[in-house]
Amino acid sequence: MPDTILVLNSGSSSIKFGLFDISAAEPTLLCKGLLDEHEARPRLVVKGTAGEDLFETRSDAPDAAGGHLFADVLGFIEDRFGERSLRAVGHRIVHGGPDYSGPVALTDDITAKLEALTPLAPLHQPRCLAPVRTFAAIRPELTQIACFDTAFHHGLAPPASRFAIPGRFEARGVRRYGFHGLSFEYVAGRLAEIAPELAAGRTIIAHLGNGASLCALHDGRSIDTTMGLTPLDGLVMGTRCGTIDPGVLLYLQQHENMSVEEVQQLLYHESGLFGVSGISADMRTLLASGEVAAREAVDLFSFRAAQAVAMMATTLGGLDCLVFTGGIGEHAKEVRGAIGERLAWMGVRIDAASNDAVRGRINGSDSTVDVFVIPTNEEMTIARHCAALIRGRHVT
Repeated sequence: MPDTILVLNSGSSSIKFGLFDISAAEPTLLCKGLLDEHEARPRLVVKGTAGEDLFETRSDAPDAAGGHLFADVLGFIEDRFGERSLRAVGHRIVHGGPDYSGPVALTDDITAKLEALTPLAPLHQPRCLAPVRTFAAIRPELTQIACFDTAFHHGLAPPASRFAIPGRFEARGVRRYGFHGLSFEYVAGRLAEIAPELAAGRTIIAHLGNGASLCALHDGRSIDTTMGLTPLDGLVMGTRCGTIDPGVLLYLQQHENMSVEEVQQLLYHESGLFGVSGISADMRTLLASGEVAAREAVDLFSFRAAQAVAMMATTLGGLDCLVFTGGIGEHAKEVRGAIGERLAWMGVRIDAASNDAVRGRINGSDSTVDVFVIPTNEEMTIARHCAALIRGRHVT
């Protein structure tokens, strides 16, 4: 009977999960699944590592995170791997605030502290914490572990960590935190395996997806990133605006008579690729469209990403390696190519054939910057942290 960890990665309307065997030094994926709440009857699907169907069910309750389908997940695990195999549930928690620089076993007090951070991630934090409350209710004896998207950036220091506002606000925690840290940590580790000499230098990882951000790393450590206090800042995203003139927000409230709630809805749900195109937040749909607005949205996405690479390179004092990851970064060759073209002045040259084939290294022989596509695996990062915590080792 293996020792297992259930890893949950909660999104806006779905929860990805994976079950990992932690009996060996490196966690091994046993099965994976999706709890999808897009439909009126939420659906749970579990698949094997080769993609074969293992289990599927639906819930009559519209809120699947309320416990009905989670109980089914636990039942499946116990039936297949034994009643006492599950050691813990690991959660991706978007915001850890100033206090949490590594994984932590959750208690009621810690969960309450994380709930208090909801204003810093108003859409993400409640979604991440909902399963915590559910498992505490249906299986209170089960260990739950939080792994934070902000932890990888915990060492950000001035000036990169600061906003140009009075210091009294920084003292209250209003600073740049950064996100997508679990993804950046995994990709940085893979780069160190593939090209250790590059990982020791100046690297930018571009996590491009429905949520998108860049991380500037020196010797594998985050020293700058494009997201700030909240996951709203930085690049153009699927429905999020990214960096915006704060005067726009004042204008919307003062002259368009929009409430705070209406502005929040606009910036998080009605902007980004969806807002610019008026068609879709999905990059695949926009790339396949012949509409002018779709091309404009893709162009703005690529333009802003290239701008941000140059900004991160300024922090690093140069650039040795650029890595694409995330749903768009891994699969949209057109976007990678467009970003590369805008960065030609920096010595970035992407080889068209390698880019089309999505080989690991996609730069041309004349490129002064090494360019890679490395698939991310946030669930594996969480599994590693949870396994180490259970074994009593400190992980930072």
